[in-house]
Amino acid sequence: MRIDLFDLDLPERLIALRPLAERDGSRMLVVRPSGIQDAHFRDLSSILSPKDIVVVNNTRVVPVALSGHRPGRGDAAPAVSIDVTLIRRLRENRWSALAKPARRLSVGDRIRFAPTVWARVDRVAGAGEIELAFETGERPLEQVLPKIGKMPLPPYILKYREADARDGSDYQTVFAAHEGAIAAPTAGLHFSEDTLGALRARGVAVAEVTLHVGAGTFLPVRVSDTDDHRMHPEWGSVSAEAAKAINRAKEAGGRVVAIGTTSLRLMESAATGTGTLAPFSGETDLFITPGYRFRVVDLLLTNFHLPRSTLFMLVAAFAGLNTMKTAYAHAIAEEYRFYSYGDASLLFRHDICDG
Repeated sequence: MRIDLFDLDLPERLIALRPLAERDGSRMLVVRPSGIQDAHFRDLSSILSPKDIVVVNNTRVVPVALSGHRPGRGDAAPAVSIDVTLIRRLRENRWSALAKPARRLSVGDRIRFAPTVWARVDRVAGAGEIELAFETGERPLEQVLPKIGKMPLPPYILKYREADARDGSDYQTVFAAHEGAIAAPTAGLHFSEDTLGALRARGVAVAEVTLHVGAGTFLPVRVSDTDDHRMHPEWGSVSAEAAKAINRAKEAGGRVVAIGTTSLRLMESAATGTGTLAPFSGETDLFITPGYRFRVVDLLLTNFHLPRSTLFMLVAAFAGLNTMKTAYAHAIAEEYRFYSYGDASLLFRHDICDG
């Protein structure tokens, strides 16, 4: 499909730069095949049924945004500040990363991030991607990152402000447990212990899966047709216990409610041909666009996404492209808050009864 079919015109004033003071205080646009409805996130438990199961992503964001400098290489190449976002651990102390400005780096350059933390540039690829070999003394990089790194906020927030101490908690979900993500599963940011308690009191089950959100989720699409885009792989895991709980809910007539596109992509990656969920551990590069046949997920709670992004393509596949364009136009007119720290939407799959 042509990428320009997923264009939207969003006023920048609607981009949320901070979350609400109360995590569960956001608005929620309910999108059914039969129409759209304004609601609030706290209404979620009343919309769901006792047989349903909510599936959350318990990944934990690592502070992988680093600021450093490359020493000068004589008069022709003076010292320069370098911002780096680590995107994938290759092996001990070696990472793929996105650098800015990458054009100022060459293979063999060394970047200083702290008095005892350096990295050597071992590869320079296209689109700002580099490979770094870290020198951190006696401690592994993972132990150093909490002291020298910041939360890897999206560019549309960093355009207006820097990451700070508040983001250390704001950009983690209440169920964050397993470190490995370089971006938050933002639909989960709406949850508080109170809303989880309300779901359980309603009889809605909660299951946890893990997908370490990587570059595949947020890198821009640089091609003109979806057939030419390739997702970066992301590591995920569905335990036997979680698969059993999700399958049991479906067999009992309940609906599977994915909390975020990451949970959805992982479950669809782990689905069998018959629509049951199998235990899974490994990488997925599943790219979902309109025409995809969903096998597991019935409802999707998600935030509002960037135009031309793989995330907007996924929600268009799930709820219908025209439906989502109508929903986004309504959200803009009603001044919903957009993107990672913004409001939520609850999407009913377009090819099933909205119940």
